[in-house]
Amino acid sequence: MKTVKFTKMQGIGNDYIYINCFKEKIDDPVSLAKEMSPRRFSVGADGLILICPSKVADAKMRMFNLDGSEGKMCGNGIRCVAKYVYDKILKKNPLNIETLSGIKQIEVFESGGKAETLSVNMGMPELTPQKIPCKFTGKRMINEPVEVNGKTYNMTAVSMGNPHAVIFLDEIDELELEKIGKPFENNPLFPEKVNTEFVKIMDAKTLKMRVFERGSGETFACGTGACAVVVAAVLNGICEKDTEITVKLLGGDLFITYKSDNSVIMRGPAKEVYSGEYYLDNL
Repeated sequence: MKTVKFTKMQGIGNDYIYINCFKEKIDDPVSLAKEMSPRRFSVGADGLILICPSKVADAKMRMFNLDGSEGKMCGNGIRCVAKYVYDKILKKNPLNIETLSGIKQIEVFESGGKAETLSVNMGMPELTPQKIPCKFTGKRMINEPVEVNGKTYNMTAVSMGNPHAVIFLDEIDELELEKIGKPFENNPLFPEKVNTEFVKIMDAKTLKMRVFERGSGETFACGTGACAVVVAAVLNGICEKDTEITVKLLGGDLFITYKSDNSVIMRGPAKEVYSGEYYLDNL
């Protein structure tokens, strides 16, 4: 029976199945993501990430949500990719990782010869609605009222390689995201669907968020979402540029800086959980 070797990794609870495509050949990653991602019935994860050779960088990341849809970027995922490459393939610092949203540079902070914390230059946010993409007709969508399921929310739209809708609320712990998440994800304003972040302001340097990711539902963490939240907080006058902001997620903390040159830096951990072999009996 054919098998595929994989490694389970997580960045503050945002867990994916990683396959080293320097060694493994994956013909149908969409079906494999659907097969391996369901919890209880399979390996279980937020999705599947392939670590592939690249002609323009040290490695290439391909990321698939648990429903098989391919995402352009994953902030927690790219830290784990960089850790895997640094620990097992190429001892280089910084590393350059190719993604569908461009090449990202990752600085590695190691312990005992292995990557422990990683800092990623996530590039510049996209705020032009048509490029997010978003059907908002103004120049930028910042704190604009949007009706979802009969209730009005003030929304800020940001792309960090994938579309995000950021909503600041007084309280987020009681939100039933499993019930309200899908109407946000499928809002007609966003033709490619959208990740939605619900954010509570703790203070000028601390934000707390929950996220409903398109194609996956609520997850413990979202790196691009944390970046989008800090950008939105600066745009709304809540936080300042060139200040590292702590973003508290269900799985832990990320540290985000929106710099004066408009680049966004994300710092956080990445951990290997276990490795194994998966039987490809259903593919």
